[in-house]
Amino acid sequence: MFTAYAVVTAVTITANAAESVANFLKARFVVANAAEVGVPPSWLPALGALKGAAALGLLLGLLGLTVVGAAAATGLVLFFLGALAFHVRARVFHNIAGPLLFLALSAASLVLVLAVRVAHEGRAGR
Repeated sequence: MFTAYAVVTAVTITANAAESVANFLKARFVVANAAEVGVPPSWLPALGALKGAAALGLLLGLLGLTVVGAAAATGLVLFFLGALAFHVRARVFHNIAGPLLFLALSAASLVLVLAVRVAHEGRAGR
């Protein structure tokens, strides 16, 4: 179970860290996507900071602070549900696969960190 958690969460960390950097650098694809769904360019640094903080939280979860990892994964699930809402509201569906993929990674990280916590608590209670 831990191996699956580690692999999925490492991919989620990498993806969100890369997106965080792209937000801070105001990469062309990020600016274009934000404009298309109605997100002001002034929001990009804050959105990048949220993704970066979540990636750090997921990393801390992998290092043993599973409560922090679970909180970070929960935050990312909520973040990407919001991203999907922006896409649907703006009727921008041609690139909705991106936020869906990030949501799936975040949800998988959340389920796996919770499973690891439960398994750990079960062993500790014996």
